[in-house]
Amino acid sequence: MESTLPPELPVFSSLPLHPLLQAALEKLAYQQTTPVQAATIPQVLAGKDLLISAETGSGKTAAFLLPCLQQILTAPPKRHGIEVLILVPTRELAQQILGQCESFAEFTRIRSGLIIGSEGYKQQQALLRDGPAILIATPGRLIEHLQNEETYFDDLSVLILDEADRMLDMGFSPDVLAITQACNSQRQTLLFTATLTAAVIKVSSQLLSHPETIKVDHFRNNPHRSITQQIVLCDDQDHKKKQLVWLLENETYVKALVFTNTKLQADGLLTVLRSARLRVAVLHGDLDQSERNRVMGLFRKGSINVLIATDLAARGLDIDQIQLVINFEMARNANSYVHRVGRTGRAGEQGLAISLINSNEWNLMCGIERYLNQHLERRVIKELVGSYKGPKKPKASEKAAKKETALKKEIAAKKAAKPKVKVRLRYKKNVGKRRVPTVKKLETDE
Repeated sequence: MESTLPPELPVFSSLPLHPLLQAALEKLAYQQTTPVQAATIPQVLAGKDLLISAETGSGKTAAFLLPCLQQILTAPPKRHGIEVLILVPTRELAQQILGQCESFAEFTRIRSGLIIGSEGYKQQQALLRDGPAILIATPGRLIEHLQNEETYFDDLSVLILDEADRMLDMGFSPDVLAITQACNSQRQTLLFTATLTAAVIKVSSQLLSHPETIKVDHFRNNPHRSITQQIVLCDDQDHKKKQLVWLLENETYVKALVFTNTKLQADGLLTVLRSARLRVAVLHGDLDQSERNRVMGLFRKGSINVLIATDLAARGLDIDQIQLVINFEMARNANSYVHRVGRTGRAGEQGLAISLINSNEWNLMCGIERYLNQHLERRVIKELVGSYKGPKKPKASEKAAKKETALKKEIAAKKAAKPKVKVRLRYKKNVGKRRVPTVKKLETDE
């Protein structure tokens, strides 16, 4: 069943939340709910399993934390045991959710904990045994603890999978399924995703029981949103680097995020941008946790205002005032593009996303446009006009790609429908020396 949004968005003070939570919301200056919060909070409080498709920056963290805190406050007290488990794809996202959870629970005695990589294993074991009410974890590290065959989630009330599409893209599906097997089977399960991929739908059918589906501000169906999306054509890597420096020197922004596909490329750009005297740092998987924390702290405070990052490192970043996102290299697929662009234009603010496209990336860009069902705005930097103008007949090439895809599907369907026939060739002598094969049907798969 699919839920619809309320006609008018309520204010937080009108929601049935505990006075201690209302006090925290007032301190944090939370007033009007977002669409995902208005649609989700009542359903979570009603105890329903949910599949929520909501874009990044839509306020979904509060949408699941607040009702979970409410349930803990109003349920009979427990001495020990984890009541809410939140699984996320990256350490940075886990740390952000922990910080938000602590802010919401400031006036309560509800404890929360964190299980992520690059942290002390024995200290984490002690945390699990002590049993905070809310646990935020990355699947890879949590599955290591579960291999000790200890039970931590027998009394679990709510399981939350945040950014489920990214967890599956990163290959965490076996770990996620193993963790859910270790959880109380009578739990409530909430699955949040920015994109409703086939993999997400398949996993949701395994984990959710008679779920409600909530779709809010879905990126693919909402091209008129608060992000201006542009592409700039370029000739080669050197041309791209000049365009990148020009954009960072001439665009208006408080903070900018530059995406690359590899750690090597990220490190290379760091040298280029520092040479241009930009306040820049890099974030990728080769940095240890202390260095990642230091970089994120500098970026949040504004000591640096440009961050170069790979998809894995930047996934789940919720940083205020990111007004510019630049894809130095186009995302490898549409889902990654959606998540990259979603780092800006958050919570109703205006954002700008620019992708630098060379000849090798044109078809990839067209495929992303088809997925999003929208046309990315073409832009020219007059000071750095290149020779590459795109294919001579871009419309024809796009139609050809669509026709080719449709033809492949048609051929695959015919092959699947046609029964396989095993044959044996027998030869009869004919006039002269020519041998003519005749076919005798032996059996079919039908």
